[in-house]
Amino acid sequence: MRLNRNRLLAAGVLPLLLVAGCGSGDSGGSASPSASSTPGGSASAPSGGATQASDSPLTDLVVKSKGKNGPQVSLKHKPFSVSQTETKVVSPGDGEKVTKAQTLTVDYLVVNGSNGKQLESNYGKSAATLDLAAKGLFPGLVKGLPGQKVGSKVVVAIPPADAFGSNGNSQLGIGPNDTLLFYVDIQKATTPLKSAQGTAVKPKPGLPKVKVTADKPASFTIPKHAAPKKLVVQPLIKGKGAEVKPGQQVTVNYTGVLWRNGKVFDSSIGREPFTFQVGAQPRQVIAGWDKAVQGQPVGSRLLVVVPPDEGYGKKGQGPIKGTDTMVFVVDLLAAS
Repeated sequence: MRLNRNRLLAAGVLPLLLVAGCGSGDSGGSASPSASSTPGGSASAPSGGATQASDSPLTDLVVKSKGKNGPQVSLKHKPFSVSQTETKVVSPGDGEKVTKAQTLTVDYLVVNGSNGKQLESNYGKSAATLDLAAKGLFPGLVKGLPGQKVGSKVVVAIPPADAFGSNGNSQLGIGPNDTLLFYVDIQKATTPLKSAQGTAVKPKPGLPKVKVTADKPASFTIPKHAAPKKLVVQPLIKGKGAEVKPGQQVTVNYTGVLWRNGKVFDSSIGREPFTFQVGAQPRQVIAGWDKAVQGQPVGSRLLVVVPPDEGYGKKGQGPIKGTDTMVFVVDLLAAS
């Protein structure tokens, strides 16, 4: 029940075009609490592998930072191609340097270097989130963005080897030899916590007990009595960060079990943290999650008990029946 990566762009969600592992229409397969079963300038050589030589094809790009529908990237010569990932700074920022461990808040557009066609853009929509530590992100973005400063506007030229590979992506109109050009406006960089950090909170009696072990899904002891009929949000650790607000991108780790048997049906542990936009319309996660994280400080660990009407409703979802109450432990790692 992960976010459907076959959508080209969902507000604030990592879109298909930025995910290297989805060239063949992969829609993800593991469960998560998403709402359905479906983030002219000088040369730069950041410490990520991307370079720009003096004779680089990037010198032939024409970039207009402002346009009717956002920035525009034009090609003087077609087809445009590079043999390795290269980065060109269109407008330098003055913020901190981006690292590979950070999550970026960006605006972006993507152009196919073979024909100059714009493939995707989030301008005029919500900002997107790029987790540079995510396993499925394009290698070209992981090479091209670290070392750049927050506030910078850059173009990253990515050859097939650092994008969809030799198969291309026919669904998106990307051929096996097509270079992709990403115009990226780096608005913010956040370093997610590894786990919850803060002050321990004694939970109310009668709730499930949770045991959290590093690098393993949490385990739960479920009470013998009936599940509560209303949403329960019990902090187990109160974080020391800023409170989560609607509209923010939140990064979490979580484990979920069913009240009726205590069995884990999903966990982000062993994969990568999960990021979603709080209060998005339509929702990107189940209602119980949207409500649970709002107002909670970053660094918190939450025990969240989600009744059916705050989860997947009477129809259920996968192993979750329409009568099932779900129980989660959620670590709030970052919000931006």
